[in-house]
Amino acid sequence: MQTAFCRPDDRVKTAGGWPPGETRIGVKILLTSYFFHPSIGGIETISRRLAEDFVAAGHEVKVVTLTESRDEVAYGYEVARRPPKGRLLGLTRWCDVFFQNNISLNLAWPLLLVPRPWVVAHHTYIARTDMRLGLQDRFKRWALRLAHNISISRAIAETLPVPSTIIGNPYDDQLFRARDGVERKGDLVFVGRLVSDKGLDLLLEALVSLRAEGLRPRLTVAGDGPELSALKEYVKARQLEEQVVFAGYVTGEALVELLNTHRIMVVPSRWAEPFGLVAIEGIACGCVVAGSEGGGLKDAIGPCGVTFPNNSATGLRDALRGLLTEPGRLESFRAGAAAHLARFRRAAAARSYLEVMEKALGEGGHGTG
Repeated sequence: MQTAFCRPDDRVKTAGGWPPGETRIGVKILLTSYFFHPSIGGIETISRRLAEDFVAAGHEVKVVTLTESRDEVAYGYEVARRPPKGRLLGLTRWCDVFFQNNISLNLAWPLLLVPRPWVVAHHTYIARTDMRLGLQDRFKRWALRLAHNISISRAIAETLPVPSTIIGNPYDDQLFRARDGVERKGDLVFVGRLVSDKGLDLLLEALVSLRAEGLRPRLTVAGDGPELSALKEYVKARQLEEQVVFAGYVTGEALVELLNTHRIMVVPSRWAEPFGLVAIEGIACGCVVAGSEGGGLKDAIGPCGVTFPNNSATGLRDALRGLLTEPGRLESFRAGAAAHLARFRRAAAARSYLEVMEKALGEGGHGTG
């Protein structure tokens, strides 16, 4: 991957353009991620992918995290875990760009002493769980006027008090892909943690309603969590055992294979998801997606599926009825998958991040774009 990105002390050399064939010098990027591998979660995965892709683009990367680990692996870049204040200050002096994958004031304080171009990527809402603003939230939002900001969806961007560049989360395009010659025998698939926010109970309720209309689609549930027992009891009480299979936690190639054998992925989240990478992964494997319309899921789904109101089992039922009874619609949704996925590929997303960093360097640090 190529980029027009160069270190600040070499900018005078580049003012007139680079000679043909000359290699540009990489930028020193300090990436802070409150959580990081081996912790498991969305922000951990994205932080690791970005670090790898920045290195692949020819830049120097060091990661700062508060996640501890006894068994360190070879990342191809330094990972400083819970660094003391002096070490964090030294890392800030080392870098050309201070990049935070989610804002953390606990890790950003060195910028008060060592000013550096500050770029912040927002993966969730800066608010309490009920969307009210606490004192810390208000201070974070005030501080953002000093940074160049990135949002993973329009939903996140609309909640920020400053402008931001929208860059959707990258998916693993080497892993998630549609396979030729695989028969899609399964109707519906749900992938996610089995907690109330993910709305699997809404999907099960919709299945009961569809059965009353003579529709009995089969559902595979790939996931685990604290609601598993209650959901299994619901399936048994509503006599859905012949339609619903709980496959447990599925990942990697096994998940790719599972998605490739299903026609429709359902993402019935009750809350307004900041983005919805699972929808991108489903689309990449040839699924049409039916997902909640609130939040950033609609950005992830794009032209490759349908949305319905959050917390609405009837809305979900109606959306599924349309997809199940009009198979021609599925092919029309799949037709737009390649173009939609292009901007979520890892190389494309990393390029977009680096463009924001280049802008931050060009403006000498602070900014609101």
